[in-house]
Amino acid sequence: MTFLGKLVREPLVHFLVLGGLLFAWFEWKGGGSGPGSTRITITPGLVEHLASGFARTWQRPPTDAELKGLVDDQVKEEIAVREATSMGLDRDDTIIRRRLRQKMEFLVEDSVAAAPPTDAEVQAWLDQHPEPFRGEPRVGLRQVYVNVGRRGASATAEAKRLLARLRDAGPEVRIDALGDASMLPRELPLGPVFEVTRAFGTEFATRVDAVAPGQWIGPVASPYGLHLVLVTGRVAPAPPVLADVRPLVERELMAERRRTQLQALYERLLARYTVTIEMPKDEAARKQAPATPAPGSER
Repeated sequence: MTFLGKLVREPLVHFLVLGGLLFAWFEWKGGGSGPGSTRITITPGLVEHLASGFARTWQRPPTDAELKGLVDDQVKEEIAVREATSMGLDRDDTIIRRRLRQKMEFLVEDSVAAAPPTDAEVQAWLDQHPEPFRGEPRVGLRQVYVNVGRRGASATAEAKRLLARLRDAGPEVRIDALGDASMLPRELPLGPVFEVTRAFGTEFATRVDAVAPGQWIGPVASPYGLHLVLVTGRVAPAPPVLADVRPLVERELMAERRRTQLQALYERLLARYTVTIEMPKDEAARKQAPATPAPGSER
């Protein structure tokens, strides 16, 4: 077989010839339609996308003139993006970098959303993380008010006197005529702790939350003055039931999955890179310098 015959049969020659023909064809057609080319193709699908976006915004389809304007604007945008990219304007741009990172992370989030958790997985998550989904504890109380602004320095003594009287009388004592008048409720039925906080303040609610029912205590301070308090009942929050909190549990489970997937993605990608962190000279010198002794300390 002649040398020319062998050359014709060589696969590498076939590849080079085919590549040359494709290159010539693309050049004749004005290049490809991707970045860096001079060919822009507006497909029917893109036109339909532009028209549907207009319809969602204006609640009607675009006219022929409006659709032409949308297409013209899309062409201008494509030209601007390609020219800006060719000029390197996309480099070192914080907004573009953040947007690219978001788009990459959205791919991970979409993959997580495509596989919703099963009932068993949601229940397992709830079993492992019950606290955020428990109901609030409930508490009921009675209180007698002492007006510090009215009684001044004698307010604490008056509160202690009333406390002794209340303890002698017991939990069922009538309190209508005891203490000073106010708009505050004398009794709160068994209800969420936040109702106590709303009525008497956070410090008062925290103190009451630590008190066992059935015993008058005090004085307990609030933004309004002093109080003698009897906790009439307390109910601990019941364990959460999946049927009642499933949307909340599923949302937290999916968020944890997204965080885990992103962390795994970055760990895989980081393995492909060599990262060198060069600290500013001033920062490096500061870390190497000995600590300055405090004034008056031994040297």
